Amino acid sequence: MQGQIKRDIIAVLSELSEILKVKEEADTAKIKELSNHVIHNASVFQDEDSISIAILIYSLSKIMERNDNHFDYNRIIGMIDSSISNLKSGNDDGFRKSIRNIFNFIRAIDKRLKLYIYEVINQAQIKKGCKLCEHGISVARASEILGISQWELMHYLGKTTLMDQLSEPVNVAKRLKIARGLFS
Repeated sequence: MQGQIKRDIIAVLSELSEILKVKEEADTAKIKELSNHVIHNASVFQDEDSISIAILIYSLSKIMERNDNHFDYNRIIGMIDSSISNLKSGNDDGFRKSIRNIFNFIRAIDKRLKLYIYEVINQAQIKKGCKLCEHGISVARASEILGISQWELMHYLGKTTLMDQLSEPVNVAKRLKIARGLFS
């Protein structure tokens, strides 16, 4: 893992841990913002570690939003701190294992929520794919990085106004002049 990516992930996970230690109403908004910060790095470096952290953080915010009473803050903080320790000591494989353990913990919060949590993680991947596209990454590359189908990502992009925001307004008179110039 590149040094800059590692430092940024450590900083983001440390900030996540601090947010979780002091339980406040605005926690989910802060956590979603962290997720967006990580996705920016992922779009620049196109690394899978940043993507998995972004999805993890976003998933945590959604779980906290909807199922706060089943969320064991102390356990998740310990797992995050463990992943930070692994990164600081240069144990990238241990870090990735810690992240997988956090995903497994999220899935196991409540047996009734298993399907819901899978859906949250899947939707998080799709939303983060959309964010990658906002940063100029192609749909094909974003879906490859995230392990989702291009169809799912394009379906979601089609429902957003992202493409409308990115495209410039069309000047009809100018387009007509160009077309007439081509055919005359």
